Amino acid sequence: MTPLAKLLEAALFASAVPVPAEALRLMAAHADDGESTLESALAELRDHYDNGGHGVELIEVAGGWQILTRPEYTEAIERVQLAARPQRLSAAALETLAIIAYRQPIGRAEIEEIRGVGAGAILKSLNERGLIDITGRGEGLGRPLLYGTTPSFLEQFALRHLEELPRADELAIALRAPRQATPTSVAATKDNGEAPPRAD
Repeated sequence: MTPLAKLLEAALFASAVPVPAEALRLMAAHADDGESTLESALAELRDHYDNGGHGVELIEVAGGWQILTRPEYTEAIERVQLAARPQRLSAAALETLAIIAYRQPIGRAEIEEIRGVGAGAILKSLNERGLIDITGRGEGLGRPLLYGTTPSFLEQFALRHLEELPRADELAIALRAPRQATPTSVAATKDNGEAPPRAD
């Protein structure tokens, strides 16, 4: 590997969070390696992990780069508690988070209007977990707080940027319930919201 690729590997290995591209660019500018650019060094490092039979990979996530365990090994590692699995989000929290991700910046009143229920406790929980943050104030009465997602949100959902979120029309298709239940499963019938057939 080139000296710059080794330097980047050391920096990425030492960091528990994605290293922003700007930080890596600054490091590359100060490195004494005339033959490598940041892009070529990252490509070399990624190739090293992809083709060298390693259990880790270099990925671009949340506006930066990080060395992570390959997905096929994650479950085994978590099983012996070498790595902590993030606490799961409730359905209500996921719904609220999705609304914020797609509509940001957005105020609490608008979130509650969309969901039809209060959102104060969920907003507090998402904020404490670092998935959302206050991004400013609205222009309406009382200048309400506006919420948006954070880099931790991108990191947790393995997104490089918000443009990688599924398009709203793709999401609607993916979440659409089937029109008819299969006759093989009563559970499937109950799940799609239709009443089971009567045995008259």
